Amino acid sequence: MDTNIKEIEISQSLNLSENYLKETAILNYSAKNIQNLVKERNWLKMNSINQVKSIYNYVRDEIKFGYNKADDISASQILKEGYGQCNTKATLLMALLRACKIPNRIHGFTIDKALQKGAITGIWYQLSPKNILHSWVEVYVNDNWYFLEGVILDKEYLSQLQKENATCKTTFCGYGAYTDNFENPEIEWNLNNTYIQDKGINQDFGLFDTPDEFYKKHQQNLGFFKKFIFQKIVRHKMNKNVEKIRKGN
Repeated sequence: MDTNIKEIEISQSLNLSENYLKETAILNYSAKNIQNLVKERNWLKMNSINQVKSIYNYVRDEIKFGYNKADDISASQILKEGYGQCNTKATLLMALLRACKIPNRIHGFTIDKALQKGAITGIWYQLSPKNILHSWVEVYVNDNWYFLEGVILDKEYLSQLQKENATCKTTFCGYGAYTDNFENPEIEWNLNNTYIQDKGINQDFGLFDTPDEFYKKHQQNLGFFKKFIFQKIVRHKMNKNVEKIRKGN
């Protein structure tokens, strides 16, 4: 092997270890509840592909779709709450993968608020910012990067949403989804990219090693008053709307 090529490969390997496996305040994978979950699920005994698949499915379906009080809460707090949206599910997914030594990074965006319509209604929808902070996880496995955006909506919620909109087979926008293949969205992972909100993306912020770095640079565009109203009133209304759909009400 050419010496320069070998040096590049060693450098890339070190970069993956140092940048894409490190623990942070948000990615606090040493937390007791995260470590207990890793042991309970026997993730450390699996090969890397099965680790990613099992962790991805866990965060997608056992962490229910819902709205937390903020984007930048820790992975252990998200696990404790048991629900999340795009950014918080991304945080938990990253932490669980890193706990299993699977390199990953975060890709930041904004999405159009139209895809939240239905989950948020009336005056609250009108007052919400047009561009909503968004992210997905990119995982490194088998010498490739894969995009894991399809983790956002749990299958129970998505199935009920599909039932309530059974005539829609292609493009659907609302209730937390924006996809061109509503009948069969790309949410199953098997060495492929997954998506459920990607059609709403309207700005690309690029790649970050950790969510901590992403949120230091980019925050949801809410003033103090709107942030307070969201945390205390709006998100609870949104979670009630989401739960009604999940239960088929």
